Amino acid sequence: MVTLFDVARLAGVSTATVSRVVHGQDRVREATRTRVQQAIEELGYVPDGAAQSLSRRRKDVIGMVCVEREVEPQDIENVGLLYYDEVLRGVEARIRNHNLLLLITFMQAEGVGTPDFRRLDSMSGKVDGILIGEGFVASHYIERLAARVPVVVIAGTPGERAADVVAADNFSGSAAIITHLIADHGKRRLFHVDGPPDSPDAIQRRLALEHVLRGHPQCQLIGSTQGIFSVRSGEQAGEELLARHRGALPEAVVCANDQMAIGVMAALQQAGLGVPGDVAVTGFDDVPVARHLHPPLTTIRQPMQELGAMAFDVLYSRISTGKGESDVMLPVQLIIRESCGCTSAPAQDGK
Repeated sequence: MVTLFDVARLAGVSTATVSRVVHGQDRVREATRTRVQQAIEELGYVPDGAAQSLSRRRKDVIGMVCVEREVEPQDIENVGLLYYDEVLRGVEARIRNHNLLLLITFMQAEGVGTPDFRRLDSMSGKVDGILIGEGFVASHYIERLAARVPVVVIAGTPGERAADVVAADNFSGSAAIITHLIADHGKRRLFHVDGPPDSPDAIQRRLALEHVLRGHPQCQLIGSTQGIFSVRSGEQAGEELLARHRGALPEAVVCANDQMAIGVMAALQQAGLGVPGDVAVTGFDDVPVARHLHPPLTTIRQPMQELGAMAFDVLYSRISTGKGESDVMLPVQLIIRESCGCTSAPAQDGK
């Protein structure tokens, strides 16, 4: 293994000079720097990343906690596999520019306080900071982690005391799609497929639904059911809707995410009903498959990759300077396709 001493010997300089060149310090004459760099290239010297990190009191590792709900094996397409795939792409796009490593762990939302979540105590000792993928983790546990390392919660509740939060504007997005159904399509009888009760995203989308309906007293929420952001829970919601309201169907089903909307559409179509001819269906997220459905899904596009990228930027700022944005809210976009009754609008789709 080529060492710092080998480089110093070939370049005819001290090991301290080689160290200054490796660390990009200014106190080296240009001719000397060039000679050291040539020696490094000739010998194939690779600096010891662990030693460099130690000198900076850094580990150069970021932790990412993906929190998902327990599902049956046949329901494995839970939100984690689509939502987290996009978020992780955003994190990875940023992290590679800083020559850092990403340590990822998946944990069950129901596991707070169990050995599953206590593994985070171990993670906090191995990383410079932690990204928590969704706001399912209890505040007291976030406070415990944040006492050790900087923490950023993605899709969390703004105002979280112990951690920075990066989230999409769920309230305005949900309000926009419901207003579209009422104002542009004249829908009056709505059915809501809600997300998990403790999901900050689902809470904001639910509050927006209630807010818009209060401003349109002629409209009625004829029913609501709870899902877990998975396709199967959407199918079950559609089956429940048909069992309860087959004689007087809602005019539109508002789903708290795309995967549940996919399940609702499948249940309706299996029952011989047309979307949007018999019932309009909308989603939220704009996962990649949404535009390939039949009909293509009207939804709200939240910038999932940007959520990951921005969360990393905030965390890295905390790690590097101790400063960061306490709350970041990213805008969303109404994507009009055909499942609401519109003709697809490629200019709005943007894909």
